[in-house]
Amino acid sequence: MLVSCEYFNAKKTSSEAILKEELQTFNWNDVDEYPSFSICDSSTTKQERKQCFENTLLNYITNSLQKDTIVVTQDINDTINLHLQVSSKGLLSLVDIQVDSLTFHEIPNIKELLAQSLDSLPKIFPALKRGQQVKTEFKLPIIIQVN
Repeated sequence: MLVSCEYFNAKKTSSEAILKEELQTFNWNDVDEYPSFSICDSSTTKQERKQCFENTLLNYITNSLQKDTIVVTQDINDTINLHLQVSSKGLLSLVDIQVDSLTFHEIPNIKELLAQSLDSLPKIFPALKRGQQVKTEFKLPIIIQVN
């Protein structure tokens, strides 16, 4: 007579296996809360908060650039793409700037001007994913018009 106790053996699942399975279900391209400034707290939806953050950032950069006197030999009407990163601590850094060659030729210090405009920003609250602060990257188009 043969007897087996296989019925009583419980399958053990390791915490690493559970974590691996959870990580595969994440949508890493989306966050629960976008980075934000304190003035965006009144926005109720996720999309409104994102729009508020981008508009506030754009306003600070535009106001900073308007304070500088830029002299050009020909009119410039260009869109500059800023590749920005907000760390999990809320620190904003400029990863890359895509500038048209004509704009760069006319305003050779444009990269320095844009970097300086980011120095005066108010405190940024980082993005959240499942309650954890996470790093985010995004692109922000800036329209430059100089006559």
